[in-house]
Amino acid sequence: MKIGFIGLGNMGGPMAANLASAGHKVTGFDLVAPCPQGVARATSATDAAEGADVVITMLPNGAILRDVAASVIPAMRAGAVLCDCSTVDVDSARVVAQQAVAAGLGALDAPVSGGVGGASAGTLTFMAGGSDAAFATVLPLFDIMGQKAVHCGSSGAGQAAKICNNMILGATMAVTCEAFALADKLGLDRARMFDVVSTSSGYSWSMNAYCPAPGIGPQSPADNDYKPGFAAELMLKDLRLSQQAAESVDAPTPIGARATELYARFVEDEGGKGRDFSALLPHFAGRGRG
Repeated sequence: MKIGFIGLGNMGGPMAANLASAGHKVTGFDLVAPCPQGVARATSATDAAEGADVVITMLPNGAILRDVAASVIPAMRAGAVLCDCSTVDVDSARVVAQQAVAAGLGALDAPVSGGVGGASAGTLTFMAGGSDAAFATVLPLFDIMGQKAVHCGSSGAGQAAKICNNMILGATMAVTCEAFALADKLGLDRARMFDVVSTSSGYSWSMNAYCPAPGIGPQSPADNDYKPGFAAELMLKDLRLSQQAAESVDAPTPIGARATELYARFVEDEGGKGRDFSALLPHFAGRGRG
């Protein structure tokens, strides 16, 4: 396929490179980041979109997505698909999809899970919202960039799935870090705690696959001085999106709200920016209950 890829940062760059390596003709654009090997550089987002079968965007937020969509939709050929892989608010995803469909395009919101490592390795999970036809068109590309793609429903459903998933992730990581800090103060060895919890009812992805305690379980950012696999400020962004969505539909999310408060304080006031979201563990371990 001929692919336009807009947003070539830590996530978009490796995703575009994987598509190019698989033999697709990829033209990319980013205001700052360089084009990865095999990706031709466009002079603008509009230039990247012209003539493409699929335009993929990986952008920081909904406002930027709306701006980019306003410029690229008129440049896209009829029948092409606009596939946004950013994590943005549900309303922005739906507005952009409506604009694309009105212009005779297919549209997908398809945020990802798997972080920078998954983008590089081609093992992302895609959560897609949009029409069956648009999903079928982009599915071969998802299969290159990831290991799983789930069609979650109509426009906005992909974003809904992503923010619900990451609300769970943020809350479970926070309480996992709290539990290790509590175990320390109770004199319980961390490795023995892991052996128990990872095979008991406390099992979770945060514990078993991404353990926040260094030297325990599979390799994780905790073993690399908490250099981010998934930065704490990105978790905060997703948690805030979850609370924005919850407010819009009057859904009670008290645990999600508390996790949002914890990460906001950690990122904005306590030095967490630029660290992995599991770095809550050394933060909790070094403080008291107050």
